[in-house]
Parts: sequence; structure tokens; C-alpha cells
Amino acid sequence: MKALSKHISRCIVAGIVALLPIAGALLTIYYIETQIAGPWLKEQGFYFFGCGILIASIIIYLIGLAISTFVGKFIWTRFDAMLNGLPLVGKLYQTLKQILGYGEGPDAVFQRVVLVASRDVRGRELGLVTAEARDISGNELVTVFLPGSPNPTTGRIVMVAASDLQSVDMTVNDALMSLVSVGALAQED
Repeated sequence: MKALSKHISRCIVAGIVALLPIAGALLTIYYIETQIAGPWLKEQGFYFFGCGILIASIIIYLIGLAISTFVGKFIWTRFDAMLNGLPLVGKLYQTLKQILGYGEGPDAVFQRVVLVASRDVRGRELGLVTAEARDISGNELVTVFLPGSPNPTTGRIVMVAASDLQSVDMTVNDALMSLVSVGALAQED
């Protein structure tokens, strides 16, 4: 009887563990669909469940397609400059772009991408340079944010000698995309 009870308990726990990600995904899809579709779209004659997500996906794809063309890039550059120039919204827009990795250079939150020797394993970690300074002896130190993966908003800050860093030919945006995708979306050459 004890073996049967143990078997049933183990199977129930295994079933719960198997169903939790599925249930979470279905609840997320349901929530997103109800938020996008809202009452207006649901009243249309062509509505079906998933229509809101489908329409949103098509719109996002078309915007991506449009801004990847020569004319679209030109228009997007003008629109981006206009948003940057707005008094209050411009600062918020610039900050969000930098946090998401679209801003680079000396005025950005993340200036460049580097590799730092890992403290846990014999390898290197992807790091984002946030500042450069000198210590009392005059040695160049670099402040590096080592983001976590797949959530790059978590991580740690380290001060590293500039000579211990290895530069990477990768944009900050590409580095963040690589982290979020757990390395699946590497930079294309």
C-alpha cells in the first residue's frame, strides 16, 4: 500500500510540474488576447479567439518590414529624431532606448560590449561597459555590468582593470538579444 501511495504522489507531482508551464502559457495568451481584442474587436463579425494577437503580430511584422527598407529607415530616423526632441517624452524615450541597448557611445548607459574573465568557470562573461576611471595609482579601471541570462535586468557590477577586458565586435543591442535568447540569437556576420 505504501508503494502505491508513493507511486500516486510521484505521478501527481510529475503531472503538476508538466502542466504548470502549459497552463501559464495558456493563461498568458488568454490575458494578452483579452487586452488586445477588448470590447471593440470582439463585436466585429470576423472575430475569433486569437484574432487580436494575430492582428498585432501582423502590424508588428509590417512595421519591421517597412523600417528595414531604405525609405523606411529614412522615415524612422526622422521619427526617432522627432521623439528625441520632445521636451519630456524625449528624455524618457532616450532612457528606454539606452536601457534596451539601442543607445551606444560615451553618453549612453552602456558604452560597449566586452568579455570579462568568469569567476565561476574557466571562460568569459559578456559584459557591458558603463564607466571608465582611474584608481589612486593611475591604473585604468572599467565599470562593467555583467547581465544575467535570460533576464539581463539582473546581474552584477564589477570594477575591472582595462587590460583584463577583451573587446567584442558586437552592438549592445545584439548582446542583449543574445542574452535574452540564451545565446540562440548570435550576431550575424
